[in-house]
Amino acid sequence: MRLYIRGQGLAIGEGERERVERRLGFALGRFGDRVGRVEVHLADRPARGGTGDKWCRVIAEVVGYGAVVVEGDGRDLIDLIDRTADRTGLAVRRRLDRARFARADAN
Repeated sequence: MRLYIRGQGLAIGEGERERVERRLGFALGRFGDRVGRVEVHLADRPARGGTGDKWCRVIAEVVGYGAVVVEGDGRDLIDLIDRTADRTGLAVRRRLDRARFARADAN
């Protein structure tokens, strides 16, 4: 997994970077080399109908099956990172499960 972290209007400290690496490593590590490039976009935005002013988007490339995109917003950056990483792990698992079941149905 190649991880890229980008901030928009938000200072991302070493603690936040380590948190993103650790949480996504935990959420996606079990998939091994089936997950390639992972981009994390963090931004400080005014609340527009969401739950807060921090925003996170994770784009995880599932090798051979396209990208999984997960977004979230919230007031607390650490909580937002944790929730988005967990949801990304679930989304990747669903993508791989669907592909596995599609292959099983084809045979």
